[in-house]
Amino acid sequence: MPENSKLNIPVMSNLASQGIDPEVLYWVGCAGSFDARAQKVAVAFAKIMNEANISFAILGQEESCTGDPARRAGNEFVFQMMALQNIETLNMYNVKRIVTACPHCFNTIKNDYPALGGNYDVMHHADYINTLIKEGRLKIKGGVAYQGKRITYHDSCYLGRINGIYEAPREVIAQLDNNIVEMKRSKTNGLCCGAGGAQMFKENEPGDKRINIERSEEALETGAEVIVANCPFCITMLQDGVKAKDKQDDVMVVDISEMIVNNMKL
Repeated sequence: MPENSKLNIPVMSNLASQGIDPEVLYWVGCAGSFDARAQKVAVAFAKIMNEANISFAILGQEESCTGDPARRAGNEFVFQMMALQNIETLNMYNVKRIVTACPHCFNTIKNDYPALGGNYDVMHHADYINTLIKEGRLKIKGGVAYQGKRITYHDSCYLGRINGIYEAPREVIAQLDNNIVEMKRSKTNGLCCGAGGAQMFKENEPGDKRINIERSEEALETGAEVIVANCPFCITMLQDGVKAKDKQDDVMVVDISEMIVNNMKL
């Protein structure tokens, strides 16, 4: 995600050269940097940070993969090599708070990095947005884009069951004056989209149905017009599932940050 003056997305190295210490480091992640769909989420969250007057920066070219896929796939050597490189960069800039829109990055930096010397205050963007709203730093206008629409929310594994964050995303969605309908499997009983644990990068295994199809069917059964997720992998898997059911023209799959931007026209 390159530096963009129009969006006001500064790079940490440039701020450091000016002696500026931003409040937040926005960890963009591999998906947010290179995947066209996830880039839209990255831009939406940057717009929200600007709207809330948050002093933040990204690492830019100095950001590397957290190593999550390598560790989940069993390659501990590659994970530690990537993690130590990132920790060295983060500590060089004396980073204290990190916010990311990817639950995989969130979980790895929050729970895996401390053992290697990386200790930071790490927040997922759904939780961070909810905090900004509660503190009055981000003003949300109800209605407009999503008013009256049936919305269902998918709990990503790495935010929900692994880190116990269920209510913050739902509280943000509730701010937009809409009707949340829960899937039959949600919260602690939520079903994986099928991409976690490095499964995103594997070929299909023998079976009758892909997990993302099963999960998308559960979402569609709610009659929701909008499926909300908080993970770039989940968004990809759910979009593919909705398309497989030929419902892509009727049902939107969006990130929480995109909901806010669409509603506020930031």
